[in-house]
Amino acid sequence: MAITALLVLVMVVTGLHWAAMPPSRVETIDVRTVHIKGEFVESNLGTTLGADGKVVVRLIAQQYSFEPQCIVVPADMPVTFRGTATDAIHGFVVGRTNANTMLIPGFVATFTTTFRRTGEQLMPCHEYCGTGHEAMWGRVQILPPEEFLSKARGGERLSCVQR
Repeated sequence: MAITALLVLVMVVTGLHWAAMPPSRVETIDVRTVHIKGEFVESNLGTTLGADGKVVVRLIAQQYSFEPQCIVVPADMPVTFRGTATDAIHGFVVGRTNANTMLIPGFVATFTTTFRRTGEQLMPCHEYCGTGHEAMWGRVQILPPEEFLSKARGGERLSCVQR
């Protein structure tokens, strides 16, 4: 009984704390201008290797596609995903990895993961988003670190189809 009472007390205190003070890492974005200004303009989508050596993937989900449709990431290096949605709640999971998040219009989802195996993984939308939901798939190409670094050194955004 004491353990149950303690757990209920912790839930109540935590719930009241978060209701009065929302998490500080919640980022918002204006879905009306997401494509024309700011971090998620089309020319800024895809994978980048920063000057500090950090790998960042930026993507947008919209009915019924991901932009970019195919993402290139390195194996055995931390990769930070930053994404948003423009029209409905979407989500994605990358194959048999722990990369899994929801993308909610008006908010930026951020998480960091490391891919252990090279190869190609499917990236389906896992939140029902309408009648075309079953066709909403992306791909993630996981390259050996050396190959990724050689492609990324130019500072351009990487995607599966390079110009």
